[in-house]
Amino acid sequence: MKKLFITFFMLIALVTIFIIIKNSKSANKKIQDDNVVLANEQSIVNENEEKKITEITIYDIEEGYMNVAYNENAEKHSYNWDKYLNTNNTYYNYNDENYTTKVGIDVSEFQGDIDWKKVKNSGVEFVILKLGYRGYGESGKLVIDSNFEKYYEQAINQGIDVGVYFFSQAINIDEVREEADLVLKNIEGKTITYPVVFDLEKIKYDTARTDNLTMDEITEMMLEFCKIIKENGYTPSIYGNAKTFTTKTKLELFNEYNKWYADYQAHPLYPYEFDMWQYTETGSVDGIEGNADIDICFIKKR
Repeated sequence: MKKLFITFFMLIALVTIFIIIKNSKSANKKIQDDNVVLANEQSIVNENEEKKITEITIYDIEEGYMNVAYNENAEKHSYNWDKYLNTNNTYYNYNDENYTTKVGIDVSEFQGDIDWKKVKNSGVEFVILKLGYRGYGESGKLVIDSNFEKYYEQAINQGIDVGVYFFSQAINIDEVREEADLVLKNIEGKTITYPVVFDLEKIKYDTARTDNLTMDEITEMMLEFCKIIKENGYTPSIYGNAKTFTTKTKLELFNEYNKWYADYQAHPLYPYEFDMWQYTETGSVDGIEGNADIDICFIKKR
């Protein structure tokens, strides 16, 4: 009986040892499996970090293709350029599940006399009028476009929606405020349903009073103009091409504002959000002699 009792306990001890060994092996295998998973996850993280975008390629009309820093904080557009169409060899439009477009032009006194009825009948739905400019010489004189008032009345009479832009050569905040005040004074009482645009461009083939402005200075002035225009009940916007928006502007600070983008490629490389696109400066519009700037405005579907 005593031997049987000892044998029974030895059997229990062996079973216990077997269970401990089995559990230990399972635990070790789990640790090994977890380590493999962690290693794989770390490998994926490292791979993604290696693939993280640090620069993009853009196209500039003067400098050609350029590599510039990628701005991860600037809002990106979702346009699919396969949806970008040429309508009857006249104007471009865009249509997908989220956006459609309206056709527009932008004009200044250089267009001379315009037959706005023909412009309207050709399919143009809006116009961005040059309200005025600051001279790019040392004095920086403010000037109202000589055809602004006439163009406004004629466009409105044809049922064409109107926005305005001001060609800035401001070099400090005080001058920007002066420009904004001039714009507001000249659109008071008018029906402005499209944006009021701040246009600060490089002067091609000449020196200008703005040539030495830094990115911080340009950004600060653009923001000030947009703030003033918005506070007065209008829709502010900034105008620029890919080089301006990626190398001269802190674009991430303008996510709440409209952008008017100039790019004359068929399919822009530019990845950032914009609301209006000037797609040519050599377009043909019935009612306007010579070349014309043609734009499309992206309208979000409800």
